[in-house]
Amino acid sequence: MIESIINAKEIDEADVVIVEAPYEQTASSRKGTANGPKAIVLMLKSKLELFDRTYKMRPTDKIKIGQKDLDNINSLLPEKVLEEIMNECGKILDKNKFVFLLGGEHSVSLGYLQALAKKMNPKEVTILQIDAHCDLRDTDADYNENPSKLAHSCVLRRAHEFGYNLVQVGIRTYSISEYEYFSDPKNNIKVFEWGNGHKVPSIDEILVSIKTKYVYITIDVDGFDPAHMPGTGTAVQGGLEWWYGLELIERVVDNFELVGADIVEVSPMTDSILTEYGAAQLAYTIIAHKFRNKLQ
Repeated sequence: MIESIINAKEIDEADVVIVEAPYEQTASSRKGTANGPKAIVLMLKSKLELFDRTYKMRPTDKIKIGQKDLDNINSLLPEKVLEEIMNECGKILDKNKFVFLLGGEHSVSLGYLQALAKKMNPKEVTILQIDAHCDLRDTDADYNENPSKLAHSCVLRRAHEFGYNLVQVGIRTYSISEYEYFSDPKNNIKVFEWGNGHKVPSIDEILVSIKTKYVYITIDVDGFDPAHMPGTGTAVQGGLEWWYGLELIERVVDNFELVGADIVEVSPMTDSILTEYGAAQLAYTIIAHKFRNKLQ
């Protein structure tokens, strides 16, 4: 019998539910992120080792992982997509399940964050964002003739307006409006830049910058060096080294209470599965550490 990391047949029996949100209508560069969720799930089902090197056991022997595919959303307008994601994530949260969202473009995170904001005060949650880009534009009018405030490049601006705290890691490019927004002291956004004379911060520095008990992790795979995650829509040279990023994520989950997570912007390549494999490994690692008490 073939064993899979996704091992719960019904949502009601799951500890965590992986929600696939294959949406990419506001993507501004290389397309293909709508195919990301299925590619990651395929890695979870058939390519990734179930045995975890950290815990020296198979987390899926103790953790039930379910799946929900929102496969009808890519033709919808952004407002409707976010409403659909919010409603579906909200239903799962109502069952006291942990939701792990897979995009699609980064805008899908906003639907989940809207659902989460109905369950807890956003001001008590810090979003740890691993990303090459700030995604703090107010609209995408500077590069789109039909601008939207819900584009992938605006997602963290909208989340910040909800009241979420922001710690951004791996940032390597931004617009003048984004620079002005995160530089404004009243916005209280912590940005860890990579390159351009900036020293790579210690993981302890990043942990200290998180001031809340609760954390949400959002990973745009272009936050990692393209050597590790080449299959993405808007790749930028440099970025987090693999083992650094993995340790950062593990320590954040171990030291704070993780209330949600997503991985976005995987655009599968025809000649490499490195990106979706890496995304699947990150997801499995986050889930194992989130439910580490079950693994003792």
